[in-house]
Amino acid sequence: MATRPVEIGPAGLHTARAIEHLRLVRSLTQHQLAARCTALGRPMSNTALSRTERAHRRCDVDDLVAIATALGVPPMALLLPLPSVSSNDRRGC
Repeated sequence: MATRPVEIGPAGLHTARAIEHLRLVRSLTQHQLAARCTALGRPMSNTALSRTERAHRRCDVDDLVAIATALGVPPMALLLPLPSVSSNDRRGC
């Protein structure tokens, strides 16, 4: 019997948006951020990062720590609500 994939919940959706937001604020492409994660010892393709940002792939704790480190923020920054930003800085969030 085939199992259904576990759906991504509200915290996972928020984390996906936070990753994309911080990546854009830092003017990084998905390829650049994925390369940073790989350089930190957590191999990641830009496809995997894209799927994570679109909430088509779950972000496990090891990915979360590597992405946060690559973005220069503590992992908690990807889990907590985004700070208020001006409408010019939202870029799709």
